[in-house]
This record gives sequence, structure tokens and C-alpha cells, in this order.
Amino acid sequence: MKLKDDLRSQILSKVKKVVVKIGTGILTTDDGHLDKEQIKNLAGQAVELNQMGYHVVVVSSGAVGSGMGELGIEKRPVTLPELQAVAAVGQSKLISMYDDCFKLHGYHAAQILLTREDFEDRQRYLNTCNTIHTLFQLKVIPVVNENDTISVDEIKFGDNDALSALVTNLLNAELLIILSSVDGLYDKHPTGKSKAAVIPVVENVSDEIRQLAFDLKTKRGVGGMQTKLEAASVVTNAGEAVIIANGRMDGVLKKIVQGEHLGTLFLPKHEKLASRKRWIGYTIKPKGKIYIDDGAMHALRDKGKSLLASGIVSVEGIFSKGDIISISGKGNGVIIARGLTNYSSAEIEKIKGCSTVHIAKVLGYKLYDEVIHRDNMVIL
Repeated sequence: MKLKDDLRSQILSKVKKVVVKIGTGILTTDDGHLDKEQIKNLAGQAVELNQMGYHVVVVSSGAVGSGMGELGIEKRPVTLPELQAVAAVGQSKLISMYDDCFKLHGYHAAQILLTREDFEDRQRYLNTCNTIHTLFQLKVIPVVNENDTISVDEIKFGDNDALSALVTNLLNAELLIILSSVDGLYDKHPTGKSKAAVIPVVENVSDEIRQLAFDLKTKRGVGGMQTKLEAASVVTNAGEAVIIANGRMDGVLKKIVQGEHLGTLFLPKHEKLASRKRWIGYTIKPKGKIYIDDGAMHALRDKGKSLLASGIVSVEGIFSKGDIISISGKGNGVIIARGLTNYSSAEIEKIKGCSTVHIAKVLGYKLYDEVIHRDNMVIL
């Protein structure tokens, strides 16, 4: 236990930027309306962290839940137009309440609504990062949410757990705190006959850990423990820490940063990824996939080599030079890496299996020796 105590303290002592994800379940009352007292409480805690010297970003759910309560809708809408309309009503109510609560402490809320495209476009990605870092210099707490009114994919399939992971990587924040209606990751289903216990530390988001993602979703939220574990995997693989804790616990944020043993701590990988590699490996949706042989897999994973055409077995999808693509083994199809390709899918189809010296003969030209250079690749 002493070792784990020291580890938690060591990790938290290096934290300067904190992303706090707040789920719908702890922002709304049972009838779906925004819980002003709860938002007031959490806003005060975020300001307290800021006054302690931390840069804080809040990723807040609640737009759809807020709109449901405002419009008197009991059941979460299922059609896209209804979801977009309800989110449009709820978002203004949500940010207004945050701003009112921050003003009690002399701070302001800065609303930042993002879509997947804002992360995938490199210039917009950097602009967003610069804007948030500028807000850090003011008495402002950035409040980020998915732009549900226009973002089709995220309403249908996404969640703010994923968004919080992307924001954490965007800012190179050392800690993501996911506030939920549960105390952390349980070792068994918490509603079973035998008493479940919170797992204090997770070293790796393995398949075994993923099997503990019991379905505890609320009727107004879209995420569950599975999406939280995926978010934890993205952030820890980039070299940062994640804590899942109960957002209704008194003073939870201050207690966490001061090292109290709350929730589940997910340990970061030892090596922190550079910002550009985070963007390549965990932000962009790949445009295609290539399969490689065992020799190439060994070269990438164990020797730190670039990917050459000679190790490529097959190509999947249509993509262009400069696109991000996935790399998989030829046997099980498990994605082992992502990278920025120097050749299009049509070109790779022609040169797959060829040695580098034969590329010019096959294509009539040779752009690069490597299909994906090591500097433009992230091993997952």
C-alpha cells in the first residue's frame, strides 16, 4: 500500500493542467432539470483548483439532459433532429448556469463547442489549443462540450468521455478526472449479491479490465464505464493519468489533487508522447488500413524502424498521400500502429512486397524510401 501511496503522490505532484469531465448524471435532477446546487458546487471546486495554481478545463455533458428538462421531455429522444433541437435548447441554459456560478467567485465561463472536424483539421486543432491556453491567463474557466446541434456522428455514437480524452491530449494535460455517478471502477457488478469494491489502481487498460465495464448508464446520458475505459486508454497511452471518481462526493476535486485515495487511478505509460504524435495516434480517424507481415511487425514494435513497402501484405480502403492510416498484423487484424502515409492506397497496392530499390521501377518514380516514416508513426 505504501508503494501505491507514493506512486499516486508522485504522479499528482507533477500535475499542472487538469481536465475535469462532468457527466450528465451528476448535473441533472431526477426529473431531468439542471441541478443548480450541484453545478454551483462543482464550479466552486473548479475555481478552487485554479486558485491553487492549476489550469482547469471543464468538459461538461448536460446539453441534451438540460433541454429535456426545460422542454418537459421524460425520455431521451432517439431521432437525430430531435436530439439536435433539444441540445440547442439545453446548451444555452447549461453555459448560462456555469457562468452564473463562476461569477460568484469573480470568474467567467468560456464556452467552447467542438466537433470531430475541429480535432482532425491540424490548423483548427492548434487554434483550439492556443485559445484555451490564452484563456488560462485570464480569470476564466473554459467549459467544453460537443457541438451536438451540428455534430451528427457524436450524437449518434459518441460521448463526452471520448471528447475529454481528446481535450486532455490536445492540451498535454497531466491529469484527466472523470466525474461520474459511481465511485470508480468496480471489481464486480455493484448491484450483485456479493459486495463490489472499487479498484484503486489500474496499471493497464487490458481486455481483462475492459470486461469490468458493467452497463450503468443513466437514461439521460450516453456513456457508460466502457467509454470511460476507452478514454482512460487513450490518455494513459499518451503518458498522462486518469482518475474516475464520484462527482457527488463533497470536495472531490481538491481531495483528488491533494492525493486522497478516491476513485480509480489509471497509471500513465512511462513515455509521454509529443503533441504531434498524440494527434496522429489518438485524434485522427484513419482513412484506411494496411496489413503487414511478421518481419515488419517485429521491425516496428521491437526495433523502432520505419515501415517499408517490402513488409506490406495488403491494403484496405482508399486513401491519399498524407492521410493517417492504421497498421495491422496479417493474422488477427489487431491495429498495432497508426501513421501518416507517404503513398496513396493505389500506389501501395502496386509496390506492396517490393524492396525499396524497386519502387521507382514499379511506379516510374519514388517519393520516399519509407511508406510510413518512424517520425510520423505511433505504436499503439
